[in-house]
Amino acid sequence: MRKVDPNYPRTPRKKVKNLKNNVYIALGSNKGDKIKFLREAILNLKTEPKVELVASSSVYETKPYGNTNQSDFLNAVIEVRTDYSLVRLFNYLKNIETKLGRSETKKWGPREIDLDLLFFNDRIFRNEKLTIPHAGIQDRDFVLIPMREIAPGFFHPVLKKKISDICMENISKNIIRKTKLKIN
Repeated sequence: MRKVDPNYPRTPRKKVKNLKNNVYIALGSNKGDKIKFLREAILNLKTEPKVELVASSSVYETKPYGNTNQSDFLNAVIEVRTDYSLVRLFNYLKNIETKLGRSETKKWGPREIDLDLLFFNDRIFRNEKLTIPHAGIQDRDFVLIPMREIAPGFFHPVLKKKISDICMENISKNIIRKTKLKIN
């Protein structure tokens, strides 16, 4: 056994997060103080020790998708690293939505906050509650454009294309404008 010299100055080790899962999450809000809901969701993620915010896109003002008879959205995409498993992260995100006041509505209805898992590493997964990669990414400019800002080289494991190479000619045009708002 090695003895430690009490006179030898020890430098405290800096705690470094070594989080293994690379994840992309879409954020959206179209009820109440929309930017506040996006920022509070980010704050919840940043204060969780098992999650590290890596990058965030610009915030976009967008027309609603699906059910168009509702207020415009604010949307963004973030990249995080986490030690959570896929299902545990999904449940954690749903808990954040509930904590911030999201109530269940009809599909594509208005919401205080929406946190959608887009990608979890290069994993392909499906159960009754969750599909990864998120279905329809390639059909939504309000997901693709922010995703291109922060991860143009990310490879979509189902489409077998980089995000920057996914064609945007025939997709819905929901983005109204890129805002100057910041989410973190």
